[in-house]
Amino acid sequence: MQIPHTKGSLMKNVLLIVTGASPQVLTETLFALYQQGKPMPEEIFVITTKSTKAMLTDGLFKQGNLAKLIADYKLPDIKLPDENIWLIEDDKGQPINDAKSEIEQTYMADFITRKVFELTNKNDISIHASIAGGRKTMAFYLGYAMSLLGREQDSLSHVFVNNEFEFVRDFYYPTPYDHIIDGKNGTQVNCINANVTLAEIPFVRMRQSIDETLIANMQSASFSQTVASLNSAHKKDLTLEVNAKAKTLTFAGIEIKLTAKETAFYLWLNQYSQSEHKKLVVGRDFEESLRYSKEYLIHLQQNSSDLRIFRDTFGIEPEDFRDGLNSNLKVMEKTFVQQTRSRINSKINKVLPNELAKKIAIDSNNQSFETSYWLSAVTHNIKINITA
Repeated sequence: MQIPHTKGSLMKNVLLIVTGASPQVLTETLFALYQQGKPMPEEIFVITTKSTKAMLTDGLFKQGNLAKLIADYKLPDIKLPDENIWLIEDDKGQPINDAKSEIEQTYMADFITRKVFELTNKNDISIHASIAGGRKTMAFYLGYAMSLLGREQDSLSHVFVNNEFEFVRDFYYPTPYDHIIDGKNGTQVNCINANVTLAEIPFVRMRQSIDETLIANMQSASFSQTVASLNSAHKKDLTLEVNAKAKTLTFAGIEIKLTAKETAFYLWLNQYSQSEHKKLVVGRDFEESLRYSKEYLIHLQQNSSDLRIFRDTFGIEPEDFRDGLNSNLKVMEKTFVQQTRSRINSKINKVLPNELAKKIAIDSNNQSFETSYWLSAVTHNIKINITA
């Protein structure tokens, strides 16, 4: 079989693949590309997690299955150095062990989008992206990132093997000679009989229709920030959904999770923002009045009886406050306002791009001995829907 290659041409072919506990998808994909007469990659990039890297290196290098495939089918040299095995990292640049938790899924989405951004910014390469391996969400995020950033020369695929060889530990590719291995349920199978199918996946290439500034921002933006920017790009009227019971803010299609304490604070501040004065004024006499504590705790008690807030911050039992027994109630301190506002804004800024975050964050202004606070959503005329 004639092997297409790109020596001497301007475009370098690379394979980008996500893998999990089954590194076999890599050799299966290479075999399928060869079998179908498609251009063979000169270089491979793998996205995986810390916990599965050992399986990958053991199967491909220690057992030598990648070298065997290349030798068996006389393939051109294919580079896969250790630095091309990309371990998904958290927000501090540390590799994550797996991608099971919600926060790890967030890291995974950000990491995959960032890596696709890096590769698609190289005009001299053609990317064949495979979603055959890894967790379902890994495949989704890679496919989605390719749809956002992929160019005309890039392609996307999945690979299938016949049932007899699916999830068989020692199967890496159909050999051109008899090779007997242990199959399923105590059976033995011959690798020469395996069928591998490469299914190219058509995908919408959105890159040309996305604003260039947004594309450029993807290098530093999180996945959720990118999605929010795209969701809001063509919308004139955005709505902020506040769900008191679920303790969430939802804006531009992105959900922001708050604590009961933060949700009550946001709703309390909304009351002031919607009032005649349009703001909460924290001045010299703020800590002399119980009014603010009472107003805030009315919001809090609707969805929480957290003792740390009632007892530790405001010196009262939830039951006493409910019954109007406020003799031990403490005033709200200025630091409570400052710190709660800061935590809420931090959560908003983490998941939304700056131009959207500033529309729903808590704004403030310092004048002489007083500070004013208000919801930016009100001053930006954003409709606020509150679900109790």
